[in-house]
Amino acid sequence: MHLSRRSLAVGIGTLASTSVVGSARADTRAPRFPGGSAPDDVARDESYWRRVARQYRVSGDFLNLENGYYGIMSDPVRRTYHDNVDRLNELNSYLLRTTYKPDADKIRARIAAMLGARDEEIALTQSGTEALQNLISGYNDLRAGDTVMYADLDYPDMQDAMDWLKQRRGVEVATFALPEPPTRQAVLDAYDAALRKNPKTKLLLLSHVNNRTGLATPVREIVSMARAHGVDVIVDAAHSWGQLDFRVEDLGADFVGFSLHKWIGAPLGTGFLYIRKERLGSIDVLFEDESNPADDIKSRVVSGTRDVASMLSVPAALDYHDDLGGAAVKQARLQYLRDCWVEAAADLSNVEVLTPADAKMHGGITSFRITGRTSTEDNEKIAKYLFDRYQIFVVDKDGPARGGCVRVTPGLYTLREHVDRFGAALRDVAEAFRR
Repeated sequence: MHLSRRSLAVGIGTLASTSVVGSARADTRAPRFPGGSAPDDVARDESYWRRVARQYRVSGDFLNLENGYYGIMSDPVRRTYHDNVDRLNELNSYLLRTTYKPDADKIRARIAAMLGARDEEIALTQSGTEALQNLISGYNDLRAGDTVMYADLDYPDMQDAMDWLKQRRGVEVATFALPEPPTRQAVLDAYDAALRKNPKTKLLLLSHVNNRTGLATPVREIVSMARAHGVDVIVDAAHSWGQLDFRVEDLGADFVGFSLHKWIGAPLGTGFLYIRKERLGSIDVLFEDESNPADDIKSRVVSGTRDVASMLSVPAALDYHDDLGGAAVKQARLQYLRDCWVEAAADLSNVEVLTPADAKMHGGITSFRITGRTSTEDNEKIAKYLFDRYQIFVVDKDGPARGGCVRVTPGLYTLREHVDRFGAALRDVAEAFRR
């Protein structure tokens, strides 16, 4: 069937009236957080978070403290996603060729407004990984003999992409380790020393919150430091947006990759990248894309036919995020849950907590190490012990220069009693794995 422009325009108007895109249904919105309450007070209101927890469908067979891989959908988002899957299945290519693009532009505009960016600085992607890989592989202000640099705690796939630049751009790759135990000043000193040691550096990868230990870095200060050395920075914010309270100007960076399926709670297959408008030319058009003009950021992402139902459900996730009080409340809650188990372990001499007490340097993610247990095998055994004996699911992580660790990540449905249960189990782990 051939569709004229006129019939397509009519179709857009007709379908928009029945669309479920934009918000969750009114009767399934998130519980409103207590009005007028400070974020720290809301964070400790267990009765409120019990109401939130009831809107997450999770297995009762184990306690999941591994919410860093995927921040599952709340019921309002899940139902909207299912509706969008049904709608896409019913309308098929007609939806893809009519309403999807204008709806996607509205989603992009809403993300930009929340982030404090311009619409034309945002491009939707299928993940934070895709966003960052496109930024790294497309960065064209490199010449043979230049250096690119990253730290031991940066995301493995992004480290691989930086290593690949040696083949693609003819550059050298420099790496360095972040300090343990970390402090704000020690982290800044580590980046300063690395930049001075590698004066040919032109590009730095920087994790806002890394996925190995959960350390939150002082991004703005590091970006400013790097700029003074003539170094551009690509910021990995996949784990920070929705977990920490910030806007893009707080980072000071020109290039940032974000995930939407982690701490915003959108369906899998959703993310976006940010390129400051004035710096668009520093990122190549992807695969010589001709479907968008070279001065359009969309030409830096070519994903093919993506999971449209996932992307169309992003507004429902943003609604839920707002209903909970936004990032300020979520950050306070996640930090509170983290602090509960960390403080419970404070007297355990062989438990090393790998993020500092400074609230500016962590969110909800924090890893621990049992002194002397640094191998992958050691930490796999610790994670298995916690699951087999206590039905607590956590995950081992390698990568830190001083050895492997175990990552603990509460979610928005996690209750105080859950982290207290983990804190008690950790006392057993400390004794069982003591050297």
